Amino acid sequence: MKRQKRDRLERAHSRGYQVGLTGRSKELCPYQALDARSHWLGGWRMAMEERAVTA
Repeated sequence: MKRQKRDRLERAHSRGYQVGLTGRSKELCPYQALDARSHWLGGWRMAMEERAVTA
């Protein structure tokens, strides 16, 4: 059970990361649940920081 939950959160993080790499808005987050949303936004933030460093 814990592995499935972790996998969902890791997937949310990686999807947020992919959106962030393309420079799209964080308002596109599809998650409503707090845990998944926070992981998605964490991935998005990480990608946006990397974009800023390489730009």
